[in-house]
Amino acid sequence: MKNFFDQSVSDKTITRINLLSNASQPKWGRMTVAQMLAHCSVMFEMIFSDKHPQPCFLKKIFLKVFVKNIVIGEKPYPKHLATTAQFLITDSKQFDDEKERLIGFIHKTQKLGGNYFKNKISLSFGKLSEKEWSNMLYKHLDHHLKQFGV
Repeated sequence: MKNFFDQSVSDKTITRINLLSNASQPKWGRMTVAQMLAHCSVMFEMIFSDKHPQPCFLKKIFLKVFVKNIVIGEKPYPKHLATTAQFLITDSKQFDDEKERLIGFIHKTQKLGGNYFKNKISLSFGKLSEKEWSNMLYKHLDHHLKQFGV
């Protein structure tokens, strides 16, 4: 798995995002490209804002036991993987705004660096290592960029 905190990896991710256009179509799934960009920003919102509430105790246990290893592991996500309600984007979004917002989150993450994420608490999974954060961030973005052919 690529290290998302490596400048060249995050720069290449941004380059891939910049290859998208408002007319980009998914190879699978139902999201528009703007919805996908907004969807990808949710994980950054969960890191950098209080917009999303912490899951209840029982849901957090479920996430840690059944979902965590899928999200932070080395194996890529399969196509058509179900998502949790917080990540569902059903309203229309503006492509340019969502693209700029996602790239801003990537720049902020890169500026903070991997040390910021060492043992940082995830709302869903508790304390994660720098590598686990890197896997989660890179894997999710890579999955959706592949979904849109970049």
